[in-house]
Amino acid sequence: MDGDGASSTGATPSEEINGPGNLMDFLDEPFPDVSTYEDFHTIDWLREKSRDTDRHRKITTKSRESYWELIKGLLDAWSGWVVMLLIGMLTGTLAGVIDLAVDWMTDLKEGVCLSAFYYSHEQCCWTSNETTFDDRDKCPQWQKWAELMTGNSEGAGAYVLNYFLYISWALLFSFLAVSLVRVFAPYACGSGIPEIKTILSGFIIRGYLGKWTLLIKTVTLVLAVSSGLSLGKEGPLVHVACCCGNLFCSLFSKYSKNEGKRREVLSAAAAAGVSVAFGAPIGGVLFSLEEVSYYFPLKTLWRSFFAALVAAFTLRAINPFGNSRLVLFYVEYHTPWYMAELVPFILLGVFGGLWGTLFIRGNIAWCRRRKTTLLGKYPVLEVIVITGITAVLAFPNPYTRRSTSELISELFNDCGALESSQLCDYVNNPNMSRRVDDIPDRPAGPGVYTALWQLALALVFKIVITIFTFGMKIPSGLFIPSMAVGAIAGRIVGIAVEQMAYHHHDWIIFKNWCRPGADCVTPGLYAMVGAAACLGGVTRMTVSLVVIMFELTGGLEYIVPLMAAAVTSKWVADAFGKEGIYESHIQLNGYPYLDVRDEFTHRTLATDVMRPRRSEPPLAVLTQDSTTVEDVEALIKDTDYNGFPVVVSRESERLIGFVQRRDLTLAIKTARQKQDGVVSSSVVYFTEDTPQAAEACDPQPLKLRRILNLSPFTVTDHTPMETVVDIFRKLGLRQCLVTRSGRLLGIITKKDVLRHMAQMMNQDPESIMFN
Repeated sequence: MDGDGASSTGATPSEEINGPGNLMDFLDEPFPDVSTYEDFHTIDWLREKSRDTDRHRKITTKSRESYWELIKGLLDAWSGWVVMLLIGMLTGTLAGVIDLAVDWMTDLKEGVCLSAFYYSHEQCCWTSNETTFDDRDKCPQWQKWAELMTGNSEGAGAYVLNYFLYISWALLFSFLAVSLVRVFAPYACGSGIPEIKTILSGFIIRGYLGKWTLLIKTVTLVLAVSSGLSLGKEGPLVHVACCCGNLFCSLFSKYSKNEGKRREVLSAAAAAGVSVAFGAPIGGVLFSLEEVSYYFPLKTLWRSFFAALVAAFTLRAINPFGNSRLVLFYVEYHTPWYMAELVPFILLGVFGGLWGTLFIRGNIAWCRRRKTTLLGKYPVLEVIVITGITAVLAFPNPYTRRSTSELISELFNDCGALESSQLCDYVNNPNMSRRVDDIPDRPAGPGVYTALWQLALALVFKIVITIFTFGMKIPSGLFIPSMAVGAIAGRIVGIAVEQMAYHHHDWIIFKNWCRPGADCVTPGLYAMVGAAACLGGVTRMTVSLVVIMFELTGGLEYIVPLMAAAVTSKWVADAFGKEGIYESHIQLNGYPYLDVRDEFTHRTLATDVMRPRRSEPPLAVLTQDSTTVEDVEALIKDTDYNGFPVVVSRESERLIGFVQRRDLTLAIKTARQKQDGVVSSSVVYFTEDTPQAAEACDPQPLKLRRILNLSPFTVTDHTPMETVVDIFRKLGLRQCLVTRSGRLLGIITKKDVLRHMAQMMNQDPESIMFN
């Protein structure tokens, strides 16, 4: 991020460190781990940006010297695109494998394919020669467990045996998932998006994007989704994609040694994750821009687009759904929408906002209880219990027994002449002679009314069980369960409007657009709008949500209904609380995240927030030419601050610069190892020139000018906190020094800003846990 002329630590590699003569310039070559950060600390965006600028300047200068250096410079410039290509290919491949594995293992709970055990139900029957179009879900090669074991496919005994085995498989899958997460990769649990947002804002969580996390998350995601729990794979795929991004960053020093550049790659990887999760490349880029990224320059926008494109191409080549589409939900509606339908669409938006509020409050309350009670000590037991309850309640209802993705796909579908779904059991007019894709509205048959009751029960079940499922110690996404709740509610509303239009076509609201024998209401469209509304209510997405939905379904002409529902949903949800589910979980976990969307309107000043307070000891500082190595080591030992201001003297307190704790520790350690004569009584100099008398005396001085940041960001004590908060947000600062007329008064850290904001909102300021 660009700063107002801020230079970074270590920005001048040619500068001498320890003066002339026999003093060893041990910092001429950067020593290991300099300018890196401790775990659970925040990066300095200004410093990282400046380091990258210096690196780029050096490459440009060298490229004029020889052709070889020019080629190296070109390779460096192209490395970003190479990383995007690799991320896209690996993410697309993993997403395709996950989709295929989930289909197979979900069907494994109900039966097995005799011709090839690794076929899912659909693959098994489509490859069968004895399958008819009317009974395309039935074929001799696919046998349910009861039929395979006892020879009976009907009757109470077969039902009970299938029920028991369904629950057993679900418990086995969830137990394996939670056990693998617990033993091998604790960071592989949850959605991952709250942590990704925090990491992209500049926070360090070592291991969260590691190789083990990638492997375990990929395997356990398949197990968790296949167990039938009310969760999806879409959110965790963003985490998987970012793990791929981090993996490829380690291959290029340009990204591995610069945390700011690494985050640009991770922003693009997040876009690739959403691209393969929904088959929505453009929606993925917008999701990264709107929802997860903290710093998103134009260069990152192009690279995100490329990564999302490659990921989508790779997934299309694998073709996991066997329909040459990127998504399971592709639909084609043959009826336009009418202005009067905006009323039910907006009502679905209101429902989505209310559901979002209910879910966030319920889930956060349950997660807080999990953190503060004994419940949190038994994650395996919790997963087993929730899986058992889910399986027991889900099996009797055909709409909850199947995978949530299949349920949404059926709810989105329009009822054509060839549809065999219970939702399409309408009473047909025998005299009807129309084109197949233009079936008029008809009275609902008994199958539709049965389906409505089952959907109503499924809606209540999904609303309740999702609250308890999200946040358990297994990979769990929220997109698909939220969409399922909205799709169920939308389909019910759609059928209700359709039947009203059929039976009361002479009403004034239906008269202009719904004539007898016309196809004027599409219940599947209501399901799609409801799904968008509920997802928007939970996540507070708007633009990216609408784009994802029309890419997901192919319903380009239904953008206005989707927009109306998404905006209404956001307004209603925002009326009860500004935070979406991801921001709420960030707050619950105490991550230091400054949300760009939060407004700070309180009339406080920098002097009200800075440390030290009146009752606290004075600020720990270093002087430019009178501190010994022993003093520095004692200060490091006695305090846990991230860095120390350097002043002219303790009397004047005139500010010179700021030095990072980690750089100071490493510099002294390296100097003791590599330079003779550096002992505890050696004087540490942060000045340009070491006095001649000091260089001649014994012990020899230690010059650390190079690790000193000469332009730390400063504000005056009367700067409004509104401005300070804005500076921290937009420049990604770790800390800011407070001065008056050049004299150092105190320091404000990112944690201090977050604590102050929490205090102003009557929240617990100690909930901010990390630096």
